[in-house]
Amino acid sequence: MRLSLRVAILVVLALNLAAGAAGQKTATPPAPLHKPVPRKRYCQPDGGFCFKYPNSWTVLGEVFDGNGVVVAPLQKLDKTLWDEITVALIVPPSEGDEEPMTLDSLIEQASKSMREGGQTFETLQRQQRTVDHKPAQMLKVRYREKATDHDWVEEMVFIQGPDGEMYSVALKCSPENLARLEPAFAGVLESWVLPEPEPPAGAAEDDTPKQSTPPSKAPPRH
Repeated sequence: MRLSLRVAILVVLALNLAAGAAGQKTATPPAPLHKPVPRKRYCQPDGGFCFKYPNSWTVLGEVFDGNGVVVAPLQKLDKTLWDEITVALIVPPSEGDEEPMTLDSLIEQASKSMREGGQTFETLQRQQRTVDHKPAQMLKVRYREKATDHDWVEEMVFIQGPDGEMYSVALKCSPENLARLEPAFAGVLESWVLPEPEPPAGAAEDDTPKQSTPPSKAPPRH
């Protein structure tokens, strides 16, 4: 009786081990969570900033006298209500004794302008950032535009350039589309770069071997 019970236990264990091995063989590796999104690259014609944006988006046109550009996904609404991302040089480099603008003062000006053009203005978030190894600040606000009676969320990142100039990367969208568009906005910010400065003329070392001057000989002793 005891022998039969022991044999039965061993059979059950063997069946369980076989089932586990079979399950391990048939298991498939998990699919990747996110597939890379194809992107296009835009660079300012005058050799300014560059960035990447989703391949399915389109360039709506230039702004700020050619110092900026607007990109957006295709939408069925009137273009005045389209979600979009604007990338631009908004403050040129300071000249002479002109006092350079700070990121704090630039954000105050942007907030004032949006308060004047909208209502129920609300600051959602503000934080220090770094973009392309440069100091930056992010401001996220929500308001209702007076001209269109449309609710907007704007997420703006202001970047300070090496010569005191200021750039902005700004997402403007309907509140219900924010979660869907923020990954594209993050991709634009992550890819935003300024061109490397060219070395000044004559800074490169001359590779031509220089002729050494022989040491002067001491006069003979008498």
